[in-house]
Amino acid sequence: MRRTGTTRRGALTVTGAIALVAALAGCGDGDSGEGRKGSAPADAREAAAKAESSLRMTAARTSGTLLARYEQVVTAHPSTAAGLAPLRDAVRAHMEALSPGADKTVRTGAGETTGTAALRGADRAPAASGSPTPSGSPPVSSSPAADAKTAVKELAAAERRTADAHTATLLTAPPELARLLASIAAADAAHAYLLTELAKETSS
Repeated sequence: MRRTGTTRRGALTVTGAIALVAALAGCGDGDSGEGRKGSAPADAREAAAKAESSLRMTAARTSGTLLARYEQVVTAHPSTAAGLAPLRDAVRAHMEALSPGADKTVRTGAGETTGTAALRGADRAPAASGSPTPSGSPPVSSSPAADAKTAVKELAAAERRTADAHTATLLTAPPELARLLASIAAADAAHAYLLTELAKETSS
């Protein structure tokens, strides 16, 4: 029980820290607003757009790699499909949200916020059984563990790594993308906690 409480507090701490970074990024949004944007040279705006597109592509591939791991685990251990489906669908929505050119509005429990419509209802979306690995995603380096419990634990570790990667990326991202990355990183951290709990209920 003490371990569960510690894990929960750790997840909440990570989530809170990421939310703080997002808030700080939002505070800087006014400094880079439309007034200054209009006076910036066209080539500078183009360079900034290309830099953001590159960051989005990198982050989308990171979430795509995580999604590929979910697909591998579900294929290797069909008994985990029901428990993993909501998290897998959320990760798929994260990948779509991060793709260059994605819609900029996302609905959360508190209303509209920076992000993308691809995230709307992600945790409630029905699972697509046997859905393909996202196009352009890097291959996963190893196969999932032979037993389901260990495979789910590995997914939890992969979610933590993805949260760390998105947190690192948001530090160099423009405010709007930084807020989106912070939200996704916080979701990944929460997923890691949920997967850790799920692993305890999973048969080897």
